[in-house]
Order: sequence, then structure tokens, then C-alpha cells
Amino acid sequence: MKDRHLQTTLLRNARLILPDRIVAKSNLLLHGARVAQILEPTQLPAADSVIDIDGFTVFPGFIDVHIHGAAGVDTNDTGSDGLRTVSRFLVRNGVTAWLPTLVPDSEDNYLKSITAIDEFMRRQAADENLTGSLGSRVLGVHYEGPFVNEHQCGALRSQFFKTFAAGDELQALPRLQCPGAVHMITIAPEVKGGIVLVRQLVQHDWIVSLGHTRATIEFLDQALTAGARHMTHFMNAMPPLHQRAPGPVGWGLLHDDVTCDIIADGQHLDPAVLSLLVKLKGVDGLALISDAIAAAGLGDGDYSIWGEAIDVKDGRTSNAQGSIAGSVITLLDAVQRMLSLGVSEIDVARMASTNPARLLRIDGDYGAIAEGKRADLVALDQTGKVGLVIIEGQVVFRLEPRPVANG
Repeated sequence: MKDRHLQTTLLRNARLILPDRIVAKSNLLLHGARVAQILEPTQLPAADSVIDIDGFTVFPGFIDVHIHGAAGVDTNDTGSDGLRTVSRFLVRNGVTAWLPTLVPDSEDNYLKSITAIDEFMRRQAADENLTGSLGSRVLGVHYEGPFVNEHQCGALRSQFFKTFAAGDELQALPRLQCPGAVHMITIAPEVKGGIVLVRQLVQHDWIVSLGHTRATIEFLDQALTAGARHMTHFMNAMPPLHQRAPGPVGWGLLHDDVTCDIIADGQHLDPAVLSLLVKLKGVDGLALISDAIAAAGLGDGDYSIWGEAIDVKDGRTSNAQGSIAGSVITLLDAVQRMLSLGVSEIDVARMASTNPARLLRIDGDYGAIAEGKRADLVALDQTGKVGLVIIEGQVVFRLEPRPVANG
């Protein structure tokens, strides 16, 4: 059998969403894990396999940097096999890479979660066949907290919140051991020692995002100087914009050098606000996230998550206090909502793929359909349903058989 790193695949009759244009019909040649060439419809090079995807639109694979679980699995409370369940669910929804996101927890449970993520990342790295059984690629970890504001806790468990003191080490945040693993964290810079913490995290190559915060402009400016360049689920878990207290929302809108992620589920942000943010921040300043919890994919009902009862009704989550407790959407749902608001396919691809990759500093390889980049692709049919998913040049999900010929 030919080494998969040498195998070639030709996607015929593809409608491609490229970074700067849409190609109505093209042939896309994949060589191993990479995009080799974007070809004219008449160019038909020999390939080990040929897949006709006429009628489908091909986007770069979606990247979810903030997701707590799905399909009944919570990333705070699972092992490697549970992460596999989430990854397989995500790949069927067009997500080709993700960051398991942890809510505040005990140090022992943090360590168990990190151990599970490490194990699963090693399993995926060793998976030479890429049959799809391991699903969407785990890129690292996102800690949502524990250094956040107790007055903007949302559904996070405040009993595990922490402050930071100069001279403290970062043992409370176990690191992944897998080479190249991404480490992201959401913090509120106004907590005791917050600015010192931002500085230390940045020095240790963490991606620092500001969220669950009531920080003043002064604290936010200090955090920016210390290296924080992103904001978590913008406008949620932070005070609303006020004419005499601009706060995190006003600050985030003012700074073009600060990016924001948003939950486009129609619950966390009104659709009109989504359109407003696209207008004010521009698509290059926004990344789509799901913020999905374990109930995603299971439908409405009552669930026990993070030690409390969470109700899902008509797609809205709520805990006993009535607070929204994450979402039950996928990034595919967010993509479809933004498209329904009139955002162009090129811009939506930036928000779901390119911008998350840039945030995670992996945009040299991920986030766009371009020669030399990873062949992580999702093909949507005319109704927006996922028909085909490719990771590293290998078909890992196909909704229905398509004509395939051996080259």
C-alpha cells in the first residue's frame, strides 16, 4: 500500500472558498497532507484517487478554540476515549481542529484532564492511517479561568477561582507535554496579580484572552501592554457598554489590535448585534466559537454538567440561577447563521478558520485553502449540510458515496 504521505487525491468540480476569491469550478490536487495545486477544470493530473464534488462548496476546515464538550462528554470529566467521542462528533460537523476547554476546577482534576488530553493528542499523532476514527484534531487546551472575576462568573464555578501573587509559579495550570501543543487561557486582568500573571503567561508562550471581566480601561490597557491581544465570547460575561463606563466592550471595539471571539447561536448575541460587530470590528477582528457544552448534539432536556442542573430548551441553556451556561451549537451552526445574515462566504471562512488559526499562531499551516497549506477541508452541499471532510489530505467523513475512481 502506498505511503499516505505520498498519496495524491484530486477533488474535481470543486467550488472553492479561497482567502481572496471564490472559484466557481476548479480541480484541487492534494499531495499527502498538503494542498498541492489549485487547477483549472480542464487540468486533470494523474492521482491515486479522484473524488467528484460537483455541487459542493469547499471551505477550509473549521477550528473551534472554545468548546467544553459535546455528545454527552464534558472535557473536565473524561478520558482519552471521551475526547475521541467529541472529536468524532465534531468532524461530522465540519470542525477539523479544536481546543478542549476547561472550566475552573481543582488542581487534581485539572491534572487528570491534561493527562487525558495529552494521551489523546499522542494517539492522534500516531494515527498513520487517518481513517477518521479519531476525528477532529486536538491542538492543545484552553483554560477558561480560574483567574476570573467572581462578579462575572456566568456559569463558571466560583469556588475554584484564584488570584495571583508576584513570585507565584504556574503549577495551578498543568501544561501539556505533547510537542507543539497550544496553551490558551481566559483571565480577568483586574483580579489580584492579574497583570503580573498576563506577563508571565505571555513569557511562557500562552495565548492570553481577556474575559469574565469587569476591568476598567486602565487595567485593560495594562493587559494589552503585557501581551493580551484577544477577548473571550465578546460582550458575554462582561458589563454592557455604557456611555460613561465603556468597560471591556467599549475597549474591545476601540482597539483594532485586539481580536474577539463570538458565539453566533442567536442566544448569546442578538442577530442584529452579530451584524453590528461585523460592521464595527470587521471580519478580521472576529473569530467564531461554539462554547458548546456536553449537551451539544443531544437535543433539549435536563442535564447534569459541572455539578449542577442545566436545562436546554429551544436551543438555549440555563442553570438554576437562570444564567446561560454555554451553548449547544457547533461551529457549523455558527457558520450557517453568519451566512444567513448576509456575511460573505469568504468572510465567514476567515471567521471560522483563518482567524482562529492566526489567534493560535498556526496560520502558517492551517486556516485557508492555499498551495502548501494543510489539506484540512470541509465540503458543504447547497443546503449547508456537511458532505465531505478531509484532514491532512485524507477523507475522514463522507455523508454519502460519491463517484470515486482510481488514478
